[in-house]
Amino acid sequence: MHVSKDLVIRPIGRVESTLTTREDAPRQGDEGAPDAWLVFTENVREALKDLTVGDDVILITWFDRADRDVLAVHPRNDLARPMTGVFSTRSPDRPNPLALHRVTILAINDLRLQVSNLEALDGTPLVDVKPVLGDER
Repeated sequence: MHVSKDLVIRPIGRVESTLTTREDAPRQGDEGAPDAWLVFTENVREALKDLTVGDDVILITWFDRADRDVLAVHPRNDLARPMTGVFSTRSPDRPNPLALHRVTILAINDLRLQVSNLEALDGTPLVDVKPVLGDER
């Protein structure tokens, strides 16, 4: 099997949030995460043109403060739960810390989108935005 070592992910923006530390952030967006702003780079302006207020989207971020050496965790940091491989959990600590967030667009201001319930920390790199198709809850 050939695995490319030249994979490059280019950030398309960053998160602006009141959450600044991992201790501040809820585990999931629907557990009390604040609304936040997504600030996109100029070079992706055209990609944003058909997004509208009220759209549900999947935001993909790069958890840049994650521990990439973690392979197993106690789910939700509950020591009563058995160690579980990170690919069976939503742990932010994992070999490639991509994170998925289902959010609703609340406001659009040029290259800035306000979204609901985002548990990502301030400064988190944005990787991609995808539409929600059908019922993905």
